[in-house]
Amino acid sequence: MSETSLVFRLTTPSFYQEGLREPQTLPSVLYVYAPEKEASHVTDVLNRNGIPHLINQYNIGDCAGKTFCFYRRSALSCKQRVFLTDAANAGGQVEALLEHLDERLKFVEVELLHDDYLLENNLLQQKLQQQSHWLKRLLDIIMALGLLALTLPIWLLTALAIKLESPGAVFFRQQRTGLFNREFEIIKFRSMRQDAEKDGARWATRNDSRITKVGQFIRRTRIDELPQLLNVLKGDMSLIGPRPEREVFIHELEKHIPFYRFRHMVKPGVTGLAQVRYTYGASVEDAMHKHRHDMYYLKHQSLWMDVKILLKTIQIVVTGQGV
Repeated sequence: MSETSLVFRLTTPSFYQEGLREPQTLPSVLYVYAPEKEASHVTDVLNRNGIPHLINQYNIGDCAGKTFCFYRRSALSCKQRVFLTDAANAGGQVEALLEHLDERLKFVEVELLHDDYLLENNLLQQKLQQQSHWLKRLLDIIMALGLLALTLPIWLLTALAIKLESPGAVFFRQQRTGLFNREFEIIKFRSMRQDAEKDGARWATRNDSRITKVGQFIRRTRIDELPQLLNVLKGDMSLIGPRPEREVFIHELEKHIPFYRFRHMVKPGVTGLAQVRYTYGASVEDAMHKHRHDMYYLKHQSLWMDVKILLKTIQIVVTGQGV
């Protein structure tokens, strides 16, 4: 690829909807080095994200001030390794492509995930968990108890409304997959008809006829998720984390989404980064977009990030922006 064939698009990806921070538009050219057999795939992904770049270019005069990114370090050729080392010595900024995209896009581009990245992230995550596990658990308990006390009147009104509108139980219980792929029983306020899955499991859609009138309201305001505070107190869930999914859907999703089960290295959450950044999802494509944000949370999670996600969730509940 020559300088004249440089792809240069500055449009923000359409699926980036609502974020805690806006992605930056950076017009500078990115120099990318990847194994030859994967170069076209990397180019396709970067083009879809509107990132101007050149791939596997070696005839570069002045490296100072330029950004050089490598993809799959362990699979790079000797020539590529030597070039990147020389570029760093000449004043260039050399970094892993996924690390660069994390900062640039504010999500993990899961189509480029590979073993090296996940192994490094897993080691980092183990260190973070040792440092913050007990503090996060303590805050989960304190916040869950506080929210239970504050929302008790809402619980009573919701239970009454559900019973008055349709026959069946007030609460809905379902098996979901959580930390380290262990299944647990999630609790929600019932928002659908009692026989909603008589024909088998399927995702809820935006205008799903199985959803009751009360259900539409409590789903939009996220009131249906309140009983999961009990799951938090039991220790099956955290307040903040990737939303737990059902095994029947996970088996399908992991056929299309790289390393989908990696999200199970942390406890699932009542709300999460994907929920405040991506407003709705009822398909494999939507799950792919949400997984980008879940993976970003796994790597960059902190108590401060949890606070921001919680505040954003409260805003969504108050304004009724949910589904």
